Amino acid sequence: MTMFDDEFNRIFKKMSNSFFNIDDIFEEFKTKGTSQGPYYYGYTMTVGPDGKPIVKEYGNTKPELVSAAKTREPVVDTIVDEKEKLVKLVAEMPGVEKSDVKILVEEKSVNITAEHGEKKYKIDVPIQCKVDENSAKATYKNGILELVFKITQDEKPKGKTVEVK
Repeated sequence: MTMFDDEFNRIFKKMSNSFFNIDDIFEEFKTKGTSQGPYYYGYTMTVGPDGKPIVKEYGNTKPELVSAAKTREPVVDTIVDEKEKLVKLVAEMPGVEKSDVKILVEEKSVNITAEHGEKKYKIDVPIQCKVDENSAKATYKNGILELVFKITQDEKPKGKTVEVK
């Protein structure tokens, strides 16, 4: 068992207690000094006796010190409508203009990128069914990109079945 395992087990046992104090657990990390990570940050919020909220921060870093990724991955929902034979992708990309959005449809994935000033988005969305690339219709309004494709019928496999006699 390594030192890490011992420390993990000790912390886990302490957290398993139904009456542990989260501040005590993170205070131990602070005092030991973790200069190489992992980095963590959080807060607890309670209501004091006077009815006012009390917010306590914990962790070994502050949110403003954590470098944010330059390119974000937008939240994308994929909706397959078998009845209408459509696939609809809905992506949230606030802060860009519709002229900034670039869409590339490949075999079974859609590559979406957008860049406007410091706002940069990039994602590859896998598509489970075969779509007609030429049927793609995209709209962008109020930070929401909607992309709709028609589902194409799967082609029958080519070739000939030979019966064994």
